[in-house]
Parts: sequence; structure tokens; C-alpha cells
Amino acid sequence: MTYPILEYDPTPTALIEPASILPAREAPEHCVVCFFGEVVQKVAEAHGARAFFVSKWEDGPHPFYEMTYRGRRLAFFQPGVGAPFSAALLEDAIALGCRKFMVCGGAGVLERGFAVGDLIVVSAAVRDEGTSYHYLPPAREVEADPAALQALVDTLEARGLPYVVGKTWTTDGLYRETAARVARRRAEGCLTVEMEAAALMAVARFRGVPLAQVLYAGDDLSGPEWDEREWQSRSEVREMLFWVCADAVLRL
Repeated sequence: MTYPILEYDPTPTALIEPASILPAREAPEHCVVCFFGEVVQKVAEAHGARAFFVSKWEDGPHPFYEMTYRGRRLAFFQPGVGAPFSAALLEDAIALGCRKFMVCGGAGVLERGFAVGDLIVVSAAVRDEGTSYHYLPPAREVEADPAALQALVDTLEARGLPYVVGKTWTTDGLYRETAARVARRRAEGCLTVEMEAAALMAVARFRGVPLAQVLYAGDDLSGPEWDEREWQSRSEVREMLFWVCADAVLRL
């Protein structure tokens, strides 16, 4: 029996194509995808960014901003939460004209020794979500774009910021991260768990655009009990990662 999630269709054009339904825009080529909504709002207000497009969803508007950074145009937006939503908003950004992407977010850690705020550059993602299977043939993992990954590493090196490069586990089941599944993912080399990386990398590969992602260590799932660690309170790390991604994407 074949399961629907494994019925990959390589047809390049779907019935609803973002490029055919979104208005034409001369969007910036370079784009930061930032999961930290308060950072996006702060940067937009502090730097006089303008919303060049607003994607309207049932939960409300989702603006795509543009500002000048280091003398160049830079787009940025907050991609919601979860693989389907973030993938759809990335599709919007690509259709609007953005072509090069860096992503920053947070993640739970699966290995001991990561302090809150430690940086992890995503080399690959285990595809334990549904969205990526609509963009790529079934496979266990999707790898990061090599050029984008290198640009991100080079930026972190230039800033003197410590980091590790490793694999993440992308899951749709926030409340189904059981001890057995954590152990299984840890055994195959996953350092972190989050909800979007595999989908974002799959969309980027399907559309032929470079994309890489940096995460900061948040809550801890490495022990017998979950430790929230107040990870979302690390405002300095969250804002710093926005600017890391801004510098990194301009290297592409």
C-alpha cells in the first residue's frame, strides 16, 4: 500500500502557483527569514523599513519588509510557525522576487552540553514533517545548500562567534517528541529539534534558490524531563542572529 505522503509528483506547475496569483514586485534579491517576531518589528521600526507586500491569511496580515543595509536592499519577514505556513510564506517571497535567503530561529537541543544561546548551523534536516514531501522525492533527509551554508559559516567566523555545524530533526508533532523518538534522532546525529527547517530547505531546492539556517539552542530535551530554560527570553541572541543572517545573505 502506498501512503499519500509518499506519492511525490514532480510536475513543476501546480494549480495554484504563487507567481501567477501574487502581484509583480521588484523585491530585494536578498532576504532574511527571521522567526523572532519581536525582532522583525524592532528592526522594521528602528530602520524605517517599508512593507512592500502584505500576505493576508486567516490569522491576520504577514508583511514583507524592505530596508537599506550596508548600502544594499534587504528584504525580511517573519514566517509564522510550523512547516506548512513557513513554506508557503517562503513561496510568496520567492514569487515576489527574492532569490537568496538566510534563516534564523531557535530549537530544542537533543544533546547535553548546549547552553541556551549556543549557535547551531544546520547542515541537514531529518524530514519528519509533511511539507517537504510535496517538494522533493521521499528521502530521510534534505541537505542545506552548500554555497549558502558556507556564506553563513564565513559570517560567523568573521564575527568571531562560536558555533557547531550539525543535523536537525524537523517534526510536525510538537507534543509527540517522546523519549524513544528523541533517542532515535540523537542516534542518527541530530543535535536539535524544530518544526520548519526541512520544509524550508525543500522549497528552496525545488525553486532553485540558495537558503541556509542558523539556530540557537533553546529548551532542553536531552534528559529524562523537558527543561524549558526560559529560552525565548534571550533577546540579545535573537536580535544578533538577525544581523548575522543579514551579513551572510549579502555574501551570496
